[in-house]
Amino acid sequence: MSIPQDSGRPRPGAPEAAAPTSPLAAALAQQETDPLRWGEDPAPPRRRRSFGRWMRELGWRHVVGVVASAFALFPLLYVLSASLDPTGTMASSNRLFSSFSGQNYVDLFNDPNRPFGRWFINTMVIGIVTSVMTVFLGALAAYAFSRMRFTGRRVGLLTLLLVQMFPQLLAVVAIFLLLTYIGNLVPVLGIGSQLGLILVYLGGALGVNTYLMYGFFNTIPPSLDEAAKLDGASHARIFFSIILRLVTPILAVVALLSFITTVSEFVIASVVLTDPSAQTLAVGLYGYVSETRSENWGVFAAGAVLAALPVMALFLFLQRYIVSGLTAGGVKG
Repeated sequence: MSIPQDSGRPRPGAPEAAAPTSPLAAALAQQETDPLRWGEDPAPPRRRRSFGRWMRELGWRHVVGVVASAFALFPLLYVLSASLDPTGTMASSNRLFSSFSGQNYVDLFNDPNRPFGRWFINTMVIGIVTSVMTVFLGALAAYAFSRMRFTGRRVGLLTLLLVQMFPQLLAVVAIFLLLTYIGNLVPVLGIGSQLGLILVYLGGALGVNTYLMYGFFNTIPPSLDEAAKLDGASHARIFFSIILRLVTPILAVVALLSFITTVSEFVIASVVLTDPSAQTLAVGLYGYVSETRSENWGVFAAGAVLAALPVMALFLFLQRYIVSGLTAGGVKG
């Protein structure tokens, strides 16, 4: 009976041989993997990039970013510094944060002739109602233009664009006369009413926001609508149950833009809102600097800082939707 000879191959389950630890074995192993031995080119040494080349490729981007950030942040820091300056002048605010005092914020709420708290509530009510109604009505119109085919569809879209070419400032006189006549019939919609101002804002914002949402609605595949119709769903159910969930980014963008525009609008609000207790922040704060002898820039800056807080909070809350909402609508028109 012959004894099988060992072929040199490791048997299954046998432990692997330990790696050579002697200097000679390590040198031989390194020689086997040396790229020069096998004709391979060694990796070139990494050269340090010159300052001029770095500036041409990447440096100018950093410079532009720093300049743009400074250009955007300096006015904000200047207003914040002025709001903390107790002197109430802008000249002493040339040195940022040279003094700290909350007296301007105290005076802002303690002036009986200028009800800042009431102005703040009025602004929030007008801004929220306008934003919600703009999103809802604009989404309905955008869905109709995107999914339905009817006579005058293209003419309606072009009309929305043409109307937006003329700013609302050109229609101030017409708006004043129209609200005056309407107020004789329905006082709650006339001059001095916040509801009348909301209707004016809706008329000015629906056009551009409808067209913006129309581009986003076109990115939703029509096959979803067809599948829902096969299951017996109506247009109303498709819109509220399917489409609105898919177009959340553009709804957030439209809501944010409408809110910012409404809060910062001054000309039309100053014409429509004649009662001081019904005014918005933009109109009410103007009273602090409109009179030369009694102007108080410190209190005005404090009011501006507080007026910016709701906009900042809404922007941070909707930030994840903003970029996708603005870019997705341009993919497919």
